[in-house]
Amino acid sequence: MGMSNGPLAGKVGVVFGVANKRSIAWAIAKAWKQAGATLLFNYQGERLKENVEELVAEFGADTFLQPCDVANDADIATFFGKVREVTPKLDLMLHSVAFAPKDALEGDFVSTSREAFRVAHDISAYSLVALSREAAPLMTDGGSIVAMSYYGAAKVVPHYNVMGVAKASLEASTRYLAYDLGAKKIRVNCISAGPVQTLAARGISGFGSMIKHYEEHAPLKRSCTTEELGHTGVFLASDGGSGITGQVIYVDGGYEIMGM
Repeated sequence: MGMSNGPLAGKVGVVFGVANKRSIAWAIAKAWKQAGATLLFNYQGERLKENVEELVAEFGADTFLQPCDVANDADIATFFGKVREVTPKLDLMLHSVAFAPKDALEGDFVSTSREAFRVAHDISAYSLVALSREAAPLMTDGGSIVAMSYYGAAKVVPHYNVMGVAKASLEASTRYLAYDLGAKKIRVNCISAGPVQTLAARGISGFGSMIKHYEEHAPLKRSCTTEELGHTGVFLASDGGSGITGQVIYVDGGYEIMGM
């Protein structure tokens, strides 16, 4: 069990998007667990099952872990059906899910195919709406939904391409969800993370020079760590964030404030 007197003691959360031990989702899950929360996990496809199984076993052999492809409404319904079997309520949800076909992250944005655009938006943005719709009825005492974004949503980051456009859609979706769900005391926010060494990041060409750029230009002379993203996740999930909704919080060494 987590600490009985932590800031998230007694809270139950569902975490989407853990792929491996370097995942931002895993860093936030560990921080939520340490703050006292009980967590339920999805995994995406058989290929990742073993990875995620091994990780969540650190939280106890009986940790809830079920398959859920967020691009599939039937999967989402089945997943939340199983959630309802083990808990009458949820307090937290983490959405750390994004995907674009690899060829859409190379070359020019203008070359993005219709299908790559559709898939990127479906998995990276619409999934937040679909998951929130299922989670919200379980958040009977209010709740906190946290999604992961990146500065490429607001400004052009070369090679980020359609992923940046999908993240812009994700950030706008958090605002509209915050409006819809506010009356239920459910808050919806984005953490916009600076570049960190994750598996997903390695798929973006020129990633190393990006880290170097942050070290040269960010006020703190660095990007951020996954641990810091965990701390911010706890803040947004706890009473510390109780007046905050619909916001994009930058955890990026201050990079976002710089003009040049």
